[in-house]
Amino acid sequence: MTVDTEAAHLLESEPLMAHLGTCVDGRPHVAPVWYRYADGVVEIVTTGRKLENIRENPRVSLSVQADDAGQTKWMVTLLGTATIIEDDEEGDAARERINDKYGAGSNAYEENTLVRIEIGSSSYQTY
Repeated sequence: MTVDTEAAHLLESEPLMAHLGTCVDGRPHVAPVWYRYADGVVEIVTTGRKLENIRENPRVSLSVQADDAGQTKWMVTLLGTATIIEDDEEGDAARERINDKYGAGSNAYEENTLVRIEIGSSSYQTY
């Protein structure tokens, strides 16, 4: 699915946190993550419960919102299917792209695993 051009621009306009939603056994889990969006795919590198949940149920959601002094400027919501990428070379390259976006060193979070999320649907709102 193609994400609207304006939503795609918003997703990469500034280094904001995304909230990743996963669900296993009918119990949702939402956690903040760094991300990178390009061409209908979101990349994250993660570990722990988020990764465990994705292994059991690859259907995920992401929400990104920009605020100014508590007033929402815009929000984007994405629904998609996650794939865990175990390839070290791909993981290193993605981690470098994401870390660069957020101003972290290229080796930060080396223990995390790459997850690619193919976007199935999206919505956005500007205020």
